[in-house]
Amino acid sequence: MSTDNSGLFHVQSQLMGMTTAREEFLAGDRPDDIALFLADSYVSDDRLESFGQAVDNGVLLVVDGERGRNAFQAATGKQAMEFAQSAMSLEGVVDSDLTSGRCPDREANDETKAETTASDDTHDPQFIFAFAEEQNDDVGGIYAEGDVVHAYAQCSCGTAYSDRWALQD
Repeated sequence: MSTDNSGLFHVQSQLMGMTTAREEFLAGDRPDDIALFLADSYVSDDRLESFGQAVDNGVLLVVDGERGRNAFQAATGKQAMEFAQSAMSLEGVVDSDLTSGRCPDREANDETKAETTASDDTHDPQFIFAFAEEQNDDVGGIYAEGDVVHAYAQCSCGTAYSDRWALQD
């Protein structure tokens, strides 16, 4: 596991209003847990806030892996790892706060919009599923740089995409 960087994340999380569970997850301190973001536009259940953190555009939960996968399936109707596998084939950007991102189909639609009058195309994540993997020098590459967050998003346009990044000191 990477060296202790929780101090930096603690300061950032206080500024961003993060919960301790979210802060610890983003610091790589909860490798057995998953993070699940559900957009308000995708699911509206006020009870979710009692299990996670309300954010501007939805709710973010950080729970142990098994409960998290079950919650993901209950909320989305999809198996978490099957969804992740399908999203891996297309790279996009999931923001490090795990509540927003940039759909790779957005650029294509932005170019098309110049030629058409379509104006109601949106590209907001409906849900994001993420987990952290501990640093692994034996594997090399990004995995030798630090703990790695794997994030998978479902866009409102229907596109599933993935992102990953190393948590660096």
